[in-house]
This record gives sequence, C-alpha cells and structure tokens, in this order.
Amino acid sequence: MPALARLQSEAGEALKAGPFSVVFKQAVPPSGNRHDYMSLAPYWWPNPDTPDGLPYVHRDGETNPERDAYDRLPIANMESAVSTLALAYHLTGNEPYAAHASKLIKAWFLDEATYMNPHANYGEAIRGITEGRAAGIIGVRYVIKVADAVGLLAGSAHWTAGDRARLEEWYSRYLDWLVESEIGKEESTKENNHGTWYEVQVSAVALFARRPEIAARFLGRLPQRIAAQVEPDGSQPLELKRTRSFHYSAMNVEAYFDAATLGEKVGLDLWRSSTPDGRGIRRALDFLAPYAVQEKPWPHPGILGMEQADLALMAVLLRRAAIKFAEPAYDRMIERLPVDSRAGRFQLVYPHTIY
Repeated sequence: MPALARLQSEAGEALKAGPFSVVFKQAVPPSGNRHDYMSLAPYWWPNPDTPDGLPYVHRDGETNPERDAYDRLPIANMESAVSTLALAYHLTGNEPYAAHASKLIKAWFLDEATYMNPHANYGEAIRGITEGRAAGIIGVRYVIKVADAVGLLAGSAHWTAGDRARLEEWYSRYLDWLVESEIGKEESTKENNHGTWYEVQVSAVALFARRPEIAARFLGRLPQRIAAQVEPDGSQPLELKRTRSFHYSAMNVEAYFDAATLGEKVGLDLWRSSTPDGRGIRRALDFLAPYAVQEKPWPHPGILGMEQADLALMAVLLRRAAIKFAEPAYDRMIERLPVDSRAGRFQLVYPHTIY
C-alpha cells in the first residue's frame, strides 16, 4: 500500500508533465533538422587553456550541466512520466493516466510537429572534437521502458491498435539504424557497460518491433560478453576503474538482468548461464551486495560516494534476484540497505509474494 500510494502521488504529478520533444531544444543539430536527437557527452568540459574553451577536455564522473539543455534530459523525463502513468493506469484503471501517457508517447515519437527521427547520430557530441559518437546510443535506452509502458496501456481507449502499429514502425526503423549504422556497429564493439546496454537496447527494440530473430541473435552473445566482463569473484574490472565505480558496476548488472528477462522471450536462460569458473549474472550481483548493505566499505574509486540512486537500484536487483533464484536471503538484504524501500515501485512490479 505505501508503494501504491506513492505511485498515485507521482502519477498525479506526471499528469502535469510535458509534452516533451526533441524540437524544443534551443540548439540546432548539425543536420539543421530539429527532429534529430542531440546530446552532449556528460563528462567533457570547456578547455581552461584555450580562449574559446575548445576542444573540450575530459573529467570522468563530473557531469557538465550544459548537457541538460539538449535531448538527454527530456527523453529521460518523458520515459519517467510515461512509465509512471502507464503503471498507475494498469493498476487503477484511471483513464486520465492512460490519456496523458498516450499524449506524451505520441509527442515524442509520432506527432508530425514534434517527432524524433529514429536515429542518434548526434548523441554525446564533444565540442571541438565530434558532432556525435557511438557512446550517445546509451542515452536513448529509455525507449526500452517506453515499450514496456505501452504494454501496460493495452485496453485503454486512449491507446489504440493503430497507435501501437505506428510506434512499432518507428521502433523498426530505429532498430535498422542501431544494427546497420557505423555508429551502432561501433557501439556493439564496446567492452564495458556501453556494449551491454547496446545489446539490451537492440534486443528490446527488436522484440517490440516484432523482429524476435534479431533479439535472439544479440542476446545469444551475452554469455560471452559477461564472461569477458566479470571476474570469477564477480567483480567487473572495466567498471571498477571508473571514478563512479559502484554506479557503473550496478548499472551493468541492471543491463544483465534486463537481458536475462528479454532472453526468456526467445528461449534463452541467461540467468543461470555461467562459465566453469563461475562468471555469471548472479556472481556479479553477489560481489556488489555486501558493499550495498554496508558489511564492508567500498574500496574502489567513488568521487560521489555510495550514491542513493544506486542503492535504490540495488533494492530492485535484489528483489528480482530473490524471485528468479528463489532465494529469500536477497530479500533480507533489502531490509539492510541504507534506503527506505517500503514505498519503492519495485514492490508493485516485483512483489516478493510470488516466489
């Protein structure tokens, strides 16, 4: 009940949100087309040694607030509002929730005046260096949760079969870009969380676009990726060397969990896939859990400390693990996290009573 009460409160606020659109940004993308998504690389700052600040210089883990003037924040806010409204509609049947969620989806993806072109050629631009790069794809991963939200809107008069068909077409065109563009191909080669989230995004988009054979192909590569990223003790060296090491480690485990969930749709059991020396999804979670519940201090870089958002994410991952592995010990860990999870949305989406 606390989780439902919070959800309804947040849905009330979401009714006031938006609409959001790529065309609302003040900057014009290099193409000259405001319908093109554009973002700035978060950890790049004006160069203090040049009069014009160019080329920008890298400061890992320190976010440049300039990026909020582009499309990375609006797409996140759109997804957040849509996901909130769709779940609230699904649980309560309140049609105004579905009506506004539908309005927000159409504004971002479908309406003639405000739609986003289905590509991310200008994602994570770096001033003085590049107009866009492969790393920008991860900033569009919010389309995964929008697809889930659409499923929750089924049955509403405000979201029709025709609306879904049009959105599926958008996702199919975006999928073609993800798989065939040079930027997409480059992102697929990334060895850290960027590569993981690329494969998850491709797979989720493919399933929504009713092209499951592509999802099966990309998800089939996950065991090899996990084996390369995770050590036998569950640590992820490529994430641990970052200045927000716990954040990126947890973020990558989230991608593993999402990949495993998608794998169920194409007959793959990624949950229990592991190498002979134990590298797998569960081992990666088990490495992080003792630090999250503060059994011992995190010994790796963390310029922002143990971030509250990451601890909240750990609660979700622990609940999902409790269900998938039928292991109540993970639930008991949630109670030891230094965050209040009683009203967390995961209590509605992943209720502990189902295992």
